[in-house]
Amino acid sequence: MSKFANNIAPYVDEEIRQSHAAESAGQSALAFSHLERAHILGQASTYEHVRVHLHMLRWGIRYRRPTEVLGQILRLMGATTMTAIGLVPEGNTGGANVSALKPMPVPQDLSAIIKKAQS
Repeated sequence: MSKFANNIAPYVDEEIRQSHAAESAGQSALAFSHLERAHILGQASTYEHVRVHLHMLRWGIRYRRPTEVLGQILRLMGATTMTAIGLVPEGNTGGANVSALKPMPVPQDLSAIIKKAQS
């Protein structure tokens, strides 16, 4: 695993943990927003990128969102094959509600974490 992947993993883990906590509290939208944050953090690591999309797929299945499920299946294929060669749109939140190819602004707090993980 790369240095970046090792450095970013605890932050991705924390967003996933917060997603589970939000789901436990009945807050499905908040849960998904934490998965989106995890996606932004981990998308430069194939392992983390795929892992977050798996969590998003499970979310889509749990909440019976067929568009999200299909979107995540497609994104899993992309994350598995394209991340290692750097074909990831920076800041993309990873949900089926946005184009898989669209770069998006990175929130300031996540940008600082990513920069720290890269050094």
